[in-house]
Amino acid sequence: TTWDESDTSRRLSDRIWDVARWKETLETCAKKVDEEMEALTLSKQQTEQALATTDVSLEVSTECLTLRDRRRGYELVTDPVDEQLKKEVELIEKVQQVLQQHIDKAFEQLCVLQEARHQLTADLQNKMDALDIDMSCLSLTIKSPQISLKTNPTRIPSDSSTPHEWVQFSQYNVACAEEAMRVSQQMREDMSLTRAQLQNELDTQRRATEFALRKRNHHEEQARDELQWQIKNTEDEMAEMESDIHGLDADLQEKTASLKLAHTRLENRTSRPGMDLCRDEVQHGLVNEVHQLEATIAALKQKLAEAQHSLQKMKLHHSRMLQDLSRKQEAISLEQRSMNTRIRLTSTSCTDKTPVLLVPLTNSSGRSNLQLLAQ
Repeated sequence: TTWDESDTSRRLSDRIWDVARWKETLETCAKKVDEEMEALTLSKQQTEQALATTDVSLEVSTECLTLRDRRRGYELVTDPVDEQLKKEVELIEKVQQVLQQHIDKAFEQLCVLQEARHQLTADLQNKMDALDIDMSCLSLTIKSPQISLKTNPTRIPSDSSTPHEWVQFSQYNVACAEEAMRVSQQMREDMSLTRAQLQNELDTQRRATEFALRKRNHHEEQARDELQWQIKNTEDEMAEMESDIHGLDADLQEKTASLKLAHTRLENRTSRPGMDLCRDEVQHGLVNEVHQLEATIAALKQKLAEAQHSLQKMKLHHSRMLQDLSRKQEAISLEQRSMNTRIRLTSTSCTDKTPVLLVPLTNSSGRSNLQLLAQ
């Protein structure tokens, strides 16, 4: 009897050691799972923040396209800036889709890790309860007041397991947790690499768009300055043409007065009586004068009409240039507003880690405690 009792106590001690060893293994694995869940959650938050940042980029690019669509006339062209902005919008939408896919996968993997942690926690709680019971049994002696005879104590419970199944169960829980952690680590690496690659693509496209925008704005300003110079020259030519028209009109008035004088002299000399109504040199001179004045007046009228026609063409051209200048000024203003809008494209820093909650696990007697990290 003493030998059997001693052998049973030894077996209890060995069993307590086995359970305690698995308890430590499960604790270590559970802690690693919690750390991996925290790391994956942080990576998921960083990816969500990167996704939120793309909303600002998409809003800015769309606003720039909307602003540039307000250009008028010949300024409303499909230029390299439009092409780069449309490429930027397509790239941002693709980036958003990729980031959202990673976020969804991370959420699913967090659920897998949470399930693995739940299995570890349940197994660990059972180990702690079993350890507490076996330690209580080891502390019992024949003099203990808690001992008594029981009804059919040798029965085998229906849900009991074999030692091999007991080991396999904990090994399976640990293996599932390690596999989930391996997948999670690979997922974090993929998310980090993807974020870096996509950010590089966005930065490259942003620089290309802003370069095209600055180049277009420079060309617009050059065209505006050239047009302003042309408008000034046209205005000078118009002023000179108006001066010429005034001169031609004054000459025409002067020649008309001379013609009136010659006509009056000729008409008055027709009143000479008798033989004095002679076609003398005066008569021939006045006739030649009238013919010369009429030819001069006709030439002056033609030149005046040509000058007035040229002035009207200049005025029409001047009006068109003013309209073109107004459109160019508006286009330059829209380009500058687009560049000012793109100032909002600033990188944001990663958010700080959130504090980790602690979930206490206790055995049935409450004499030992274990804290596991919770997400």
